[in-house]
Amino acid sequence: MNEIIAEFLNDEVGCQDFYDSIYNFIADQNIRAGEYEGNIFVIKKMDRLNFIIFKEYVFRDSGLRTIHNSISLFRKDLLKAVNEHAATQGFTVKGYGEESNDVITSW
Repeated sequence: MNEIIAEFLNDEVGCQDFYDSIYNFIADQNIRAGEYEGNIFVIKKMDRLNFIIFKEYVFRDSGLRTIHNSISLFRKDLLKAVNEHAATQGFTVKGYGEESNDVITSW
């Protein structure tokens, strides 16, 4: 597994509530673009199928932001990674979003 994804999962998917929020953001077909701001990482939804995950640091004194080590993922791959991590943590997994994939594209 990619280092960025592994670090993202460990830092951001630490409890059922965080998992639920992240899953809902990724799986929601009515959100075409936007950002989910976690504790350290940001999930940038470019469109319904494409996501970028990156670390964002904000310097308190100046308000400047820096971005380190990003990765782009397809929706299906991101849901799979989040759900597999959640399952190993013992969380209740919602699903893989297959019910809505046919609306956009066939996998």
